Amino acid sequence: MKNTIEKALQKQKQTKAAELEKEKNAEEVNVAQELPAEAQSVLTGNVDITVEEKAASTETIVTTERKTPEQYGFTIDFERLDKNGHISLNGERKQINEEYREIKRKLLANSFGALSKTLHNPNIIMVTSSRPSEGKTFTATNLAMSIASEQDKTVLLVDADVLKPNVLRTLGLENRQGLMEYLKGDVEDIADVLYPTNIDKLKIIPAGRSHHLSTELLASQKMHDTVDEFANRYPDRIVIFDTPPLIGINESAILANFAGQAVVVVEEGKAKMSDIKLSVERLNPEMAIGFVVNKSVHNDTDGSGYYGYYYAERDK
Repeated sequence: MKNTIEKALQKQKQTKAAELEKEKNAEEVNVAQELPAEAQSVLTGNVDITVEEKAASTETIVTTERKTPEQYGFTIDFERLDKNGHISLNGERKQINEEYREIKRKLLANSFGALSKTLHNPNIIMVTSSRPSEGKTFTATNLAMSIASEQDKTVLLVDADVLKPNVLRTLGLENRQGLMEYLKGDVEDIADVLYPTNIDKLKIIPAGRSHHLSTELLASQKMHDTVDEFANRYPDRIVIFDTPPLIGINESAILANFAGQAVVVVEEGKAKMSDIKLSVERLNPEMAIGFVVNKSVHNDTDGSGYYGYYYAERDK
C-alpha cells in the first residue's frame, strides 16, 4: 500500500511538473508572437544567452520598432553643404550668407510686420520657378537654414514638389515617408513625417512617394486643414514650401492658394520674360511676390563669385 501511495504521489508530482512546463512554454510562445521577427529569433533560437540578456535584447528591439520622428531626425552634413556652395553653418562669413540674410529680412518683415495683416498666411512661403532646373530647391534650402539661425524663429521646410522631390537629395539625406503618405492615409498623423534635424530650429517634411492623384491630394480638405495648422499653431514659425515649377504643372497653382508669399527663382541668362510673366499670372494676385536671380555669377576684386538676387514686393 505504501509503495502504491508513493507511486501515486510521484506520478502527481510528475504530472504537475509537466503541466507547469507546458504553461511556461505556451507563455514564451505567446510573448514571442507579439514581438518583431528579430526578437523571436533571440527567444526561440539556439543562442546560449541568459534570461537577463534576453530581456535586454528584447527591450532594445521593441524600443527601436516604436521610435517616432522626434527620436530619429535627419543629420545634415554641414561640410558637404559648404563644399556644394550652400550657406555656411560653421560660422564662416561667406558672401552667400550675406545675400540670403538680405532676402530673409524682407520675407520676415512680410511675415510678421505691418504687411502681414494684409496677407493670408503670411508666414507660409512658397519657393518656385518658371521652369525646372533654375535653382528653386537650392534657394528653398538656403532660406530655411538661414531663417533657422534667427534667435526667435523656427522653420518647417516642406518638400511639396511631389512630382520630382529634391530637398532630401540636395541636403544629402536618405528618403523617408512624407507628405504623400500622410495625405493618402498611410500615415495617421502629420507628426509622423515631421522630422527634426541637427539644426535646432529646422524641421523637414519630405515629399514621400509620388502618386498619380497628387493634384487631388494637394487640393484636398485634409491638405487645407494641415496648412492652416502650420500657419496658426506656432506664432514664431516660418513654413517654406518647395513647390514644382509654375508653368505646365497644376500642383503649383493649387499650392499658391495656401501661401501668403511667393519667391520665384529665375536663372539669369536662361529665363524668358514671357515665362516670368506667365508664372506671375499663375500665382494668387493677393500674395507678396518676390524674385531671386540665381546662378548670376559676378567676379569681384579677389576673383570670387556669388549668387545674385533681387527681391521686390508686388505693387498693389
